[in-house]
Order: sequence, then structure tokens, then C-alpha cells
Amino acid sequence: MEYSEKVMDHFMNPRNVGEIPNADGVGQVGNAKCGDIMKVFLKIDNDIIVDAKFQTFGCGAAVATSSMATELVRGKTVQEALQVTNRVVMEALDGLPPVKVHCSCLAEEALHAALWDYAEKKHMVIDGLKKPKADIHE
Repeated sequence: MEYSEKVMDHFMNPRNVGEIPNADGVGQVGNAKCGDIMKVFLKIDNDIIVDAKFQTFGCGAAVATSSMATELVRGKTVQEALQVTNRVVMEALDGLPPVKVHCSCLAEEALHAALWDYAEKKHMVIDGLKKPKADIHE
């Protein structure tokens, strides 16, 4: 299986690993089929994501997509963060092997789950945000 240099870099040197105490939004999703579990923590101030961290249990591609997704949403508004889809994550990593595309879907869903948690805590609606799934199937 061939991985891009960016995927290898984010796997070997993941950014934003860890958790945020008292995070404004926390989302966890998994894929029972492959065993990957992703948890995303967001710190949001005045509608801006000021910090994003993750904890991932899974393969190298799962770690790399989590790392890239958290990098992509930092400094963005909540609405802009919704535009960080699995396709955007894959493109930022210069692609993924077809059998690992589900990892980028997990990253998108974990991010959306954290945004959903934030919206629920704030009793607000985020346009375009759908209730997340806990288990992601390809």
C-alpha cells in the first residue's frame, strides 16, 4: 500500500494529539468493521475554533486523517469547519489508498460530532450540520 509523504508525516509526527479539558465540543465515532475509534475535542471562542485536539485508536491512516482534520479547522469559524469534509482531508494529505478512504470519513464524522456536541451545549443550531452517527460504515 502506497502512502503519500504527507500521510506518513502526519502519522509519524501527528499534530494536536491529546484532549482539551472542559472542551466546548467533544465527538467520538468509530468503525466497528475495522476497529478505528476517533475522538475530537474543540475549544470554541466567539464562533472561532481556537484549539482542536484528537485521540485516535486505529491505523496510521486514521491517525494521519485525525491530525490533518484538526489542523484544517483551527482558526476557522464553526461554519467554515463544516466545509472540512473527508474529500478536503484526503486532498490535504495528497490522497489515500482506496481501502483507507473510510479513515477520512471518520475524521469528518468525528469533527461533526464535536460540532454537534457544541451546538447542543449552547442550545443552538448550526446550519448544515446533521446529527452524527456513532458507527461509520463504508
